Amino acid sequence: MFNLMKTAVLMAAITALFMAIGSVLGGRQGMMLALIVALGMNFFSYWFSDKLVLKMYNAKQVDESSAPQFYRMVQELAQRAQLPPPKVYLIEEDAPNAFATGRNPEHAAVAATTGILRVLSQSELRGVMAHELAHVRHRDILISTISATMAGAISMLANFAMFFGGRDRDGRSVNPVVGLLVMLLAPIAAGLIQMAISRAREFEADRGGAEISGDPRALASALQKIEQYAKGIPLAPADRHPETAQMMIINPLSGGGLRGLFSTHPSTEERVERLLAMAGSVR
Repeated sequence: MFNLMKTAVLMAAITALFMAIGSVLGGRQGMMLALIVALGMNFFSYWFSDKLVLKMYNAKQVDESSAPQFYRMVQELAQRAQLPPPKVYLIEEDAPNAFATGRNPEHAAVAATTGILRVLSQSELRGVMAHELAHVRHRDILISTISATMAGAISMLANFAMFFGGRDRDGRSVNPVVGLLVMLLAPIAAGLIQMAISRAREFEADRGGAEISGDPRALASALQKIEQYAKGIPLAPADRHPETAQMMIINPLSGGGLRGLFSTHPSTEERVERLLAMAGSVR
C-alpha cells in the first residue's frame, strides 16, 4: 500500500511539473495542454511502461525450451518467494546487469543480459535474480518503471522547450533564458524524484534477495563483479535511455557530469558490507 501511495505521489508530482513547463511555454493554454499530456502519460505508464522498457532493451522472452537452466532458476526462486511465476527475458548485451518490471506481482517480468549469465556463477546469478524478485515482492517495480518512462518524457519536453520556446497567454514570446532554465531544471527535477525513491529500496531488495536465495555472500560477490564489469563494458540501451538506469541492479552509467547527480543506487561497498554482516548473523 505504501508503494502504491508513493506511485500516486510520483504521478501527481510529474503532472505538476508538466503543467509548470506547459505554463512557461504557452501560458494557460500550454498548462492545460500539458495537463492533458500528463494524464495520458500517467495512463500509458501504468498499463504499458513495462512493455516500453523491455522494447528499449530489445529484450526477448524465453521459456524452458529456449533457456532451460535460467528459466527454471527464476521459477524456483519465485516459488521460494511465494510469487506468481514472472515472465523471463534475456537481453543480448555483454554488460552484466538485470532488472525487474511490471505493474504488480501478477504482471511482472524479470530481464537479464546475456553478459551476466556468462560472468556470474550459478549461486551469484541466483542472488541477482532473487534481488529482482524481491523488488517484485516489495512492489517496487511499478514506481521504478513509471519513473523511468516519465523522466524520459520530461527530458524530451524540456528539450522541446529549448528548441521551440513558446508564448504566454497574451501571445508574447517567452524569454529564451527561461526556456534554457526549463531545459536544465526539468531533468534535474525528474532525477531527484528518482533518487528519492531508489536508494533505500536497493538495500531492502538486497536483504530480500539474500533471504530468498539463502546466500547473502553470493549476492555480495555478484554485486562486486557486476560493478567491475560495468566500468569497462557499456550498456548501450542504458546510455541511450539513462532514465532507465535506476531500474538496474547496478548503475550502468558513468558518474561524470550531471549523471553523477542522478545516481540512484547506494554505493556497492555499503551494499556488500550489509550483505556480509547479514551473512555473519545467519551462521
